[in-house]
Amino acid sequence: MADADLALVLTGGACLALRLAGLLLAGRLRADHPFIAWAASVAQATLAAFVTLAVVAPSGALAALPLQARLTGLAVGIAAFFALRQRLLPALLIGLAALLLVR
Repeated sequence: MADADLALVLTGGACLALRLAGLLLAGRLRADHPFIAWAASVAQATLAAFVTLAVVAPSGALAALPLQARLTGLAVGIAAFFALRQRLLPALLIGLAALLLVR
């Protein structure tokens, strides 16, 4: 397994673990509890790190895509994130769709 693939798997695992912990604690903690805010911040930070790595230093199939396509997908994804009231998953899917269309 390549280093980038391992990083992706570990990042995905960390995000899922934090989200699972959030689900398990959601009924016991208020939405504004510091742990919930911390878990959401860590999950978004690891995702941001992976996206930055994928745009700046891609590997595998992503490396075959031109920088312009990667930057366009990133810009569209960020715009969608704010347009959709900071809903992360739909913004990621829209950014990915833009990347595939531009390539």
